[in-house]
Amino acid sequence: MSPDPEPVHVGPWRRTARRIAYENPWITVWHDDVVRPDGGPGIYGVVHFRTVAAGIVAIDADDRVLLVGQHRYTLDAYSWEIPEGGVPPGENAVDGARRELLEETGVVAATWRELGRFHLSNSVTDEAALLYLATDLRQETSDPEATEELAVRWVPFGEAVAMTLDGRITDALAILGLQRVALDRLRAGAPTR
Repeated sequence: MSPDPEPVHVGPWRRTARRIAYENPWITVWHDDVVRPDGGPGIYGVVHFRTVAAGIVAIDADDRVLLVGQHRYTLDAYSWEIPEGGVPPGENAVDGARRELLEETGVVAATWRELGRFHLSNSVTDEAALLYLATDLRQETSDPEATEELAVRWVPFGEAVAMTLDGRITDALAILGLQRVALDRLRAGAPTR
């Protein structure tokens, strides 16, 4: 473990040393020696993501939402989600979202609007996410990554929101995105079903 040249203050915490506990092309796990806010010694593990997460709520002219289904290795469970993926450093976030939507579903959107910026699981990770609403859609050809075995389906918007409430959708980005669009519609006086 190599100590930082000088202790680094992180809010009320003080980091006295940092080492890489694990890394791969997608994440780095740091092991930090710290002085806690109460003055006692401690440790902190931080999962650093090399990409920014981008999620896309794609809604067609019939008010249907595009969902992607896949088995998630980490959960050993099948998951229905909005199209989403990582945007590497150097790629514009909306361009990364466009790329992910096309790769996973073959859909291209003419109109894009940012829905919000979020931090996911911020007690142990620095993962940042952006959500977009994509409309004015047309179908092209998908090209998923070799790690993705995807099912694609269109669901009425109201049904997709219901899926976030009854547990059929548990993915955080999908819940955030779908419920954000529902709240925007509610504020505008538009129907959510």
